[in-house]
Amino acid sequence: MYDLVAIGNPVYDEIITPYIQSKGRVLSGCSTNACLAAKKLGLGKVALIGCIGRAYEKRYKHELSGYGIELPLTKISDETGGFKLVYDHKGNRTLDVLGVADKIFPEDFPSECLDSKVLLLGPILQEIDLKFVKFLKQNSDAKIFLDPQGMIRQIGPNGRIQHKCDRNTIRNLVKLVDYIKPNETEAITLTGKDDPYLSSKLLVEWGSSVGIVTLAERGSLLYDSKNYYRIPAYKTLAKDPTGAGDTYAGSFICGLLAGKSIHNSALFASAAASIKIEYSGPDFPLTSSAVNTRVRELNHFL
Repeated sequence: MYDLVAIGNPVYDEIITPYIQSKGRVLSGCSTNACLAAKKLGLGKVALIGCIGRAYEKRYKHELSGYGIELPLTKISDETGGFKLVYDHKGNRTLDVLGVADKIFPEDFPSECLDSKVLLLGPILQEIDLKFVKFLKQNSDAKIFLDPQGMIRQIGPNGRIQHKCDRNTIRNLVKLVDYIKPNETEAITLTGKDDPYLSSKLLVEWGSSVGIVTLAERGSLLYDSKNYYRIPAYKTLAKDPTGAGDTYAGSFICGLLAGKSIHNSALFASAAASIKIEYSGPDFPLTSSAVNTRVRELNHFL
């Protein structure tokens, strides 16, 4: 049995922030970063399913195997997914598309990966859809964690990413998952609510067991149909915010699988994300010991 199977295309991004600029394109992606966090934190069997272009196939497989992440399915496409991300001093960013990889279909999914404790859905640009999530729900007993960012992204006329969604489709999607984690902007797109308390509550009313809204330097907010949990952020310099939410997701899942409550899993995830943003790219030094040190500091703010 797998501990975690993540579904979503890896990307190779160009990243520019006020503090760093990547040297060419670097490995990233929602599912990729979540798997990296989980493996760095000691989770056992972790697998990633996605599509990569031929030009990056060898590099991708070498990098992922080096981190101990299994690749039971890597579809080869003409292009490798990726974005040029440019951040301003306030953390706002633009995403310009560098490439789009293929979609992933239910018939592609390896049957052995249905036997997993958690399935993380982390698309980056519409590569999975409602039909795919229904297939997973019907054929696996795994808990399903959804990061919806790639399901609400569309390519604008200038090649820049815009956020749009069909709310009826989203409602049908949310009722199939156990956990959903948008950031603040994505939560507004999903629900039409600009208050994270209202949006997290609405996501649970639509069917998710837990609604999580990440709020960058303001931490995160969770709702589980009974209680709200406000989680602080660990104060640090965000040299590269790329992958912070993905690291949060992978670390939150590690917490749950270790038997932590959702509150303590979120504290663990918040601390882990604070380490990720101090570095750029996949080689961030994430350890359980370092995360737990920051968790103890965060507890002083509760």
